[in-house]
Amino acid sequence: MGGEIRLVIADDHAMVRYGLRLAAQAQGLDVVGEAADGLDALATTRRLRPDVLLMDIEMPRMNGLEAARQLLEDQDPPKIVMLTTFDTDANLYASLRLGVQGYLLKSSSPEQLVEAIRTAAAGDALIDPAATARVIAAFAACPDPEPPPELDTLTQREHAVLELLARGLSNPEIAHELGVGEATVRTHVAQVLHKLGLRNRVQAVVFAYETGVVRPSGRGRRG
Repeated sequence: MGGEIRLVIADDHAMVRYGLRLAAQAQGLDVVGEAADGLDALATTRRLRPDVLLMDIEMPRMNGLEAARQLLEDQDPPKIVMLTTFDTDANLYASLRLGVQGYLLKSSSPEQLVEAIRTAAAGDALIDPAATARVIAAFAACPDPEPPPELDTLTQREHAVLELLARGLSNPEIAHELGVGEATVRTHVAQVLHKLGLRNRVQAVVFAYETGVVRPSGRGRRG
């Protein structure tokens, strides 16, 4: 029986695809297609329109980052979870800036993998914890940048929501912190993403750290 989440798997190694398929199907996910390289991933994803694309970064003909960039420019793109053997800062930052919904190492457990897929399908994001720690450490070494003009378009409440997003709080946690309902938080998050031209919460977190809205200590910029 197919699951409620339709998944395409893109990896240039057939045995890896086989293992990923088994792990996904064991948790009730519906694997509707596979791709062996970036160009194949583009065509297969656009043809089958899955909920989530699980994609390797290092692939022949076109790598996963370029395939993700092109897919995310489509009118109704899938959620994308990047999977890689090569845990490099360049791959990590490129993936996060693109606005993918997840970034995992191939050494992750099947449970982490399925959690990332389900989280992406729900519209949230899951980044490998070790990768998150590296991002925060990198930003800790940077001087405070000048705030970009886009921040002036945010209301005081939206600015507070952006800070809490960057601290990793979920919508229910933000609602509790601000003393408002979850529906109100969802509206604020949508407005923050729209005003800043961001695709999702991952890009919002990167934006907040890169622009100094929050520092790795967790404290927001005070002006």
